[in-house]
Amino acid sequence: MTEGPRAAHAGHSGPLTRRWIEQRWLLDNTIRAVGMDWDQPRSIYLSAPCGPEANADFALLRQRIGKYADAAPAFEAVARRREARAQAAESEGHLVTACHNYFMAAVHWGAAQWTIDENNEQNRTYNDRKRECYRNFGKYADHVVEEVWIPLPSGQSLPGWFHLPAGYGGGRLPTVIAIHGMDSFKEHTVSLQGDRWLQRGFAVLAIDGPGQYESAMLGIHFTMDAWVAAGKACVDWLVRRADVNPEKIGMSGVSFGSFFSTIAAAHEPRISAVAVAGVCHEPGFHTIFEEASPTFKMRFMYMSGIEDETEFDHFRKTMTWEGHAERITAPYLCLAGESDELSPLIHTRRLMAALKGAKRLVVYQDSRHSIANVPAANLGPFPPTLVADWMAATLQGKAFQNEQWYVEASGRIVKSPLG
Repeated sequence: MTEGPRAAHAGHSGPLTRRWIEQRWLLDNTIRAVGMDWDQPRSIYLSAPCGPEANADFALLRQRIGKYADAAPAFEAVARRREARAQAAESEGHLVTACHNYFMAAVHWGAAQWTIDENNEQNRTYNDRKRECYRNFGKYADHVVEEVWIPLPSGQSLPGWFHLPAGYGGGRLPTVIAIHGMDSFKEHTVSLQGDRWLQRGFAVLAIDGPGQYESAMLGIHFTMDAWVAAGKACVDWLVRRADVNPEKIGMSGVSFGSFFSTIAAAHEPRISAVAVAGVCHEPGFHTIFEEASPTFKMRFMYMSGIEDETEFDHFRKTMTWEGHAERITAPYLCLAGESDELSPLIHTRRLMAALKGAKRLVVYQDSRHSIANVPAANLGPFPPTLVADWMAATLQGKAFQNEQWYVEASGRIVKSPLG
């Protein structure tokens, strides 16, 4: 990075990339033309766990965000309004309303962090408000929400939230470790109401793993070794609990979480099942970092604690499941889009071939990276439900054939053997 471009962005102390500087005008014009969901259906996956009341929030946000710089202030404004509504309801004794609004406020505060790739005061403030709102949501939720810190060998601790299903009365539960993607955060991993895991009797450990959101703020950066350590640390923490069945621990990862989950599970045999969706499986990750939105690369540089683009280009070539996935013997479910623009399907097929345990690959016709908004996803198996049902059945000991499922646009599933 030359001094000229860096000097021109003197107010930005985080990582910068050549494409970000050269293509910023194109990025903003794309957002103006396409909307805030130009790179992925962010408003959909953020809205979904909040429930129907949040629809108006996201309709407003879609109108308000016309360029990249609009995102943080737009989400901040909605977060403040939701937090104020929660506080007013709390003071009047309307605790259900307070609970719901604190949850939505936490999601909006987290989303406000999305475009901030540095640990500045703004990012720290948003993070503090997110945590406080989520903590208040937990006070009034219909189930146990426990603030947790997972000790790491480095002496640091991963931030997380541990959830028990409503009405939990004792005993050891099947548990899922939920791993979100690059632009997501642990506070929206479990839905406000009707959560797919809790309703099936799972406990859920939702974390910000190495490099993800709050962990990056704490200096816990992404490395391959860090994710190996994180998987072991999470399982060590879980098996010491009286409410967790140590024989029934699963891991679920979405988007870049599909890669993180694969690395973690490869080195933690106590993980009994792995389910991933919307995959990132390309060794070296050329496509997502060099051909997709320039925001992805800059975000991951922040996650890795690397500000020099040349250094990161060498570093990313070490990011691969090769030599790791071959260790996985646990059952593995993978949902992928046929036309994934961030991770070409050929790399997922290679990973599936390397696995040693039972496996199922579900490919959705015409779907891009986010498996949604295509007929195959609308008429075929709904991806989150398919993952949750598979995890429940697998942890109960139900066997399945090694298969590929090809979900056609009609919703019909065409099954074939998977070697």
